[in-house]
Amino acid sequence: MPKESIFSKIINFIFAKLFKINDSAQKIALGVGLGVFSGLIPGTGPAAALFLAFVFRANRAAALLGSILTNTWLSIITFIIAIKVGSLVFGRHWQEVYQKVQALIHNFHWGNFFKLSFLDVVLPVVIGYLIIGLFLGLISYLVVLLITRKMLQRN
Repeated sequence: MPKESIFSKIINFIFAKLFKINDSAQKIALGVGLGVFSGLIPGTGPAAALFLAFVFRANRAAALLGSILTNTWLSIITFIIAIKVGSLVFGRHWQEVYQKVQALIHNFHWGNFFKLSFLDVVLPVVIGYLIIGLFLGLISYLVVLLITRKMLQRN
């Protein structure tokens, strides 16, 4: 009998918890989508996921799960993509925005933060993360909705 990998155990645990939730497929999927969205944006996470789930009447457990799955690690991976997307929206060169953000991170002082041009640096990064978060949240919603409907039909 082959041993299960840690990764497959984690995936099986997540699916077991997700599909044991006693709620509609739509509310579960909406919760995961909101959780992925809020977990992706740096500085938000589980608290924002629970708040959004409350506001949109989504499943809070699913929102928390979606947020925990994406919180921090995925936002680090999407950092450059967020800068590129936000820079594109504002017509900036992404390398310049990236260099300014890197300089701020390496020599962080609140004085340096407030000296930055909000429109040139902070806003492109924030808008980039929001766009990526919305996109991945929507994809997560659709995938979980399809899977949840299939799983609930089997039971």
